[in-house]
Amino acid sequence: MQPIIRQDTIRLEFPDFRNLGTILRVVLAVNAMTIVAALVKEPQVELWIAQWIDMTATVEPYLIVELAILYALAPWLFRQTASMSAFVIAAVTVGVGLGLHALIGRPYSDAPFALVRQLLLALSAYAVLLVYFNLRAKALSPAIAESRLQALQARIRPHFLFNSINAVLSLVRSDPKRAETALLDMADLFRVLMRDNRELVPIADEVELCRQYLELEKLRLTDRLQVEWHLNNMPENALVPPLLLQPLLENAVYHGIEPLATPGVVSINIFSKGGDVHAILRNPYRSEGGSHHAGNKMALGNIRERLKLHFDAEGSLESRVRDTMYEVHIRMPYRTAAASSASTAEPLPGAGKPAARRNEGGPALRDGNTGVLRG
Repeated sequence: MQPIIRQDTIRLEFPDFRNLGTILRVVLAVNAMTIVAALVKEPQVELWIAQWIDMTATVEPYLIVELAILYALAPWLFRQTASMSAFVIAAVTVGVGLGLHALIGRPYSDAPFALVRQLLLALSAYAVLLVYFNLRAKALSPAIAESRLQALQARIRPHFLFNSINAVLSLVRSDPKRAETALLDMADLFRVLMRDNRELVPIADEVELCRQYLELEKLRLTDRLQVEWHLNNMPENALVPPLLLQPLLENAVYHGIEPLATPGVVSINIFSKGGDVHAILRNPYRSEGGSHHAGNKMALGNIRERLKLHFDAEGSLESRVRDTMYEVHIRMPYRTAAASSASTAEPLPGAGKPAARRNEGGPALRDGNTGVLRG
């Protein structure tokens, strides 16, 4: 039996060299190290500026060439072991240094061991960056995020579980087939909630999980909960962090629908635009909502952390109030299994099962992922 939260040590983490945030961090870090190195060599301000400009003229071509090579190698590096990736990046660092020294280094440097010194400095900068990205990955590790998510679920799950069981019991005699379907939905939902959710999953699976959750809530709230799905342009093969949308929909139901005496609409709009995947969730909002609107920001914070972990600066979550609606907007890069290391990973336990079972039959809301559907 797999543990809910992984307790094993986190392996050496390498950043995605095609990620805009990674590239920006590398450029800023290397330039910061150049400033410090120039200051150490020439403490006087007048001489320091000239020294920094001279060092920058050497470092910037080095940095640009190496980032271009790592950008090209990024998909291959992603599939390698940590030790192989470390060796290849170190080899690229040395190779770029030798190449640039052969082209532009010799005419400007007659000092002995100048090449060796430059290579050692480059490898030192590489080591510092490697430690930084590894520490950053550990700080944003799903092991930490999962522990916070589990704490949140520990408070939500009993409330949701008891309500769902009571709703199912009310259907056992009047509609046994629907009660059986609801119990299967509960089993699938809690299986996903309890498993080790680290790997990216297809967004179609996440949507199916959300459908099951909302179907269970409709047993309790009946017509008070109306759902709109806008999925015409949803890229079903896009990879997203698991449990990305379900906690937000749980918040939408609790904070947006339950305080209402009249029916309310939860809207889910997922589409691709400009190489990104967007998910926009809306639910009713009332300024006099009381404790329901006080809310718990843990779910939003957890999702932001996981977006940073997987997508760095290319992923974001924004929330806002628009008139009588509360809106959450998630933006992620459009990644597929064919273009990431997820293509080589084994499927997670239970992955794909909900969608397969749901396609066997049932109401129209459960069939297909296109169009605007209400439930």
